[in-house]
Amino acid sequence: MTAIQHMMIQGLKPMGIAVSPAQLSAMEIYGSELIAWNKKINLTAITHPRQIAEKHFIDSLAAARTMSGTSMLMDIGSGGGFPGLVLKIMNPEMTIVLVDSVRKKINFLKQIIRRLDLKNIEAVHSRIEDLQADPAYTGRFDAVTSRAFAGLEKFTVLGHPFLCPGGTLYALKGRQGETEISQPIKNRYHISIDRYRLPFEQSHRQVIQLTPRTKTD
Repeated sequence: MTAIQHMMIQGLKPMGIAVSPAQLSAMEIYGSELIAWNKKINLTAITHPRQIAEKHFIDSLAAARTMSGTSMLMDIGSGGGFPGLVLKIMNPEMTIVLVDSVRKKINFLKQIIRRLDLKNIEAVHSRIEDLQADPAYTGRFDAVTSRAFAGLEKFTVLGHPFLCPGGTLYALKGRQGETEISQPIKNRYHISIDRYRLPFEQSHRQVIQLTPRTKTD
């Protein structure tokens, strides 16, 4: 068993997240490709297999605990594929769109999609602002995610147009994330916060969920 696989099993168990042998194998391929590509292009500052397992894979999956019932997901500023591509491996029934403005990163994501033979997932090379007027994407998603991409206010502006009625924005943040929740954001969204710690280094994380208020709220 590789370092990535061992860390995944040990780290996800206390979170109540089960991972199959096929999913572990997919994560191992993903992690190996990430390390190899990172030598050529800047995908991540995290390059040790154990850190990749915890800070990318486990962190992405911990956040997913709040996304039960999601069928259509857009990941903004996907970079190396976190959390969107990891969520696809664990939830093959999801339809997922990964968006990033850096072509080399999109090329990497497409390589992983091909290597793992993933279906109903698209890696789109675009500025997210340029997709806001595209009817192929606007108003379609019940979940829009972002990790380490933008401040919370900017994320709401960028992500909101892609939500379908009843959809939710998910901002993956560090310990101080909730300090970004301003009064205008509170006025526009129902807010829920899921707090957790990464299992080995014990650093604090949180997922801020923002569901748009309706006229009847």
